[in-house]
Amino acid sequence: MAPRCYALVSSCSRCRLAVPAHRQLSAAVPAAIAHVLPHDAGAAPGPSSQRRPYTSSSSLPLSASQRPASPFPLIDGQQRRRFNATALTSAKKKAKSKASSSSAAADDQAAASSRYPPLPLGWQAVIGVECHVQIKDKHKLFSSAPLPTPSSPLNSLVTPFDAAHPGTFPTLNRSALRLAARTALALNCKVHGESRFDRKHYFYSDLPAGYQITQKYAPLANNGSVKLSFHDGHLPSPEDEVTVEIEQLQLEQDTAKSSYFDTGTTSRLDASRQSPADAVPEATLHEADDERVQRSFVDLNRAGAGLMEIVSGPQMRTPEQAGAYVRKLQELVRRVGASDGNMQEGSLRCDVNVSVNRVGEPFGTRCEVKNLNSARFMMNAISHEAHRQVQLLEQPGGRIEQETRGYNESNGTTFRLRGKEDAPDYRYMPDPNLPPVLLSEMQIQELRNGLPELPDAKRARLSKQYGLASRDINVLMRVGSEDDRDGRVVASIGEDGQASSDAVEYFERVAEGRNAQTALNWIIHELMKGLNARNLPFRQWYLPAHYLGQLIDLVEAGQVTGTTAKAVIADVLSSASASSASVISLAELDRLAQTSTTPVFDLLQKQELLALATTQDLLPLVESAFRRLPDEVAQVRKGNLKVAMRIVGQVMKDANGRADAKLVHTTILQQLAQPPSSS
Repeated sequence: MAPRCYALVSSCSRCRLAVPAHRQLSAAVPAAIAHVLPHDAGAAPGPSSQRRPYTSSSSLPLSASQRPASPFPLIDGQQRRRFNATALTSAKKKAKSKASSSSAAADDQAAASSRYPPLPLGWQAVIGVECHVQIKDKHKLFSSAPLPTPSSPLNSLVTPFDAAHPGTFPTLNRSALRLAARTALALNCKVHGESRFDRKHYFYSDLPAGYQITQKYAPLANNGSVKLSFHDGHLPSPEDEVTVEIEQLQLEQDTAKSSYFDTGTTSRLDASRQSPADAVPEATLHEADDERVQRSFVDLNRAGAGLMEIVSGPQMRTPEQAGAYVRKLQELVRRVGASDGNMQEGSLRCDVNVSVNRVGEPFGTRCEVKNLNSARFMMNAISHEAHRQVQLLEQPGGRIEQETRGYNESNGTTFRLRGKEDAPDYRYMPDPNLPPVLLSEMQIQELRNGLPELPDAKRARLSKQYGLASRDINVLMRVGSEDDRDGRVVASIGEDGQASSDAVEYFERVAEGRNAQTALNWIIHELMKGLNARNLPFRQWYLPAHYLGQLIDLVEAGQVTGTTAKAVIADVLSSASASSASVISLAELDRLAQTSTTPVFDLLQKQELLALATTQDLLPLVESAFRRLPDEVAQVRKGNLKVAMRIVGQVMKDANGRADAKLVHTTILQQLAQPPSSS
């Protein structure tokens, strides 16, 4: 049997790419960068009889002799973490130096220092993003099958058309078309009165028909724009603000979902998950002469789901701008109800095109990095790819090959998938089974008039109407958005197609007739804090706005202490999560609301939770504390007023949070200023 060898390049002849060098298997070569090949050690690679997916898990480092003398080497995950730690320390120092400033924008800028090292002086990156957004309609784009959920059994939501049975024909889902047009209008695009569908031909196991229905030549919309503002909270500084062009928005089909696993280890299916129990990434399946059998399973549930492909222009220059663009896009598609924009579940997938050039010179050769499933990974990939290209170009005779690359999440590097010479010929042709899509000017105007208030307009209104800082507005606007740290998304799409968990709407209802900043503080610091502690998503019915408003009024009037109000919120949320028995429950408030206009006050009065707001209310507790702490009382009478705080603490403990500490302190001093009774 021919000895195995390591190809210290990005691919091999089995990927139909050149292999310039091999080294025999050696412990000195890390397995993490190995690409196992069955070639003879000294034989030239020949043509492959079968094309297989590329499997290298990372881009491969240059040898010591190949490394350029550039002072700007490629950055890996560990280097990036060190840079991030330094940037965070610097940001904290800046924030402390500006602590005397009351400007929220200054605070935001200090806290948002760039996470990514800049390119060498004189170089710039040029970035474009292609986003594939899954349309959240009830049905697929060309069939009546419902859209799948993560819990849907495998291959249970498939029509004959989705499986490409002969004799089946597509029927356009007009509701999905409407959502796509709403998205285009929100992106300031020109929606065309006539658009057409084309077939994009290629062969892969997740494409049953052998072609994808898309809109290559006559898309639904084009010529749009998105403004990335510093006040959105995603850019490091106002200097990074940019307007990104939207080149086009087109409708197309989604593919099926493939899962790969190794039957040499196990071939069982986990019945509870309805998916391969030992799924492994496609990139690990390229061991050509391994005796194990590696198999793929295809789930057609997703096949035929509606997608919007949104292509940006090359206006972005930094990873942060690209990240801000994707997050802005998420905001827009959620706001118009077109998608939940969840990158972790594949509802929003991104490909980025990256090139570098010296400032003032023409754009360089671009490389595409595909299938990025989070904004953070996308920014990491852009940063690494831009530095990789600069390093190559700074070598004597260095040049960039136009190629498609992947991203390795484990070490933060990109790796080669295929070159330009291996790019498939998609052989686009008009789809003969679908007529042109016609939209009249009246229909387009109706869609425009039906758009909800968009994020930029909402931010401006909240700032002007309520005087809120940009930081606070962004906290409200991001409730329901995806968190890059854990991928948790709490937004949902309602029956009307719009986001159902609108924290801004909730805030405005609570703030009506009240101090806006006070209402915001209770929502952010108490309500949302309690929801997060219980792992609950934001839903308005957990604590309806009118109940929270009544509670805030009682606190402001001094009838309830802040401590009691916080405990009430915690009790209501506990009753909603059914995690424990609660003294104050939403059901009890609803029952009292049927006969009273002040159910919160009535329930707190019934439970004896109203504040001890007068000296007369506090006297029994104060006198009890005097009897328990006679030594402290004697010291206070002798003039040691600091000891009075021990008595205050005892009274506060006995009051169970219903007393105000200042009033307790005043009452104690007043009582001790009087001559002691003869008894």
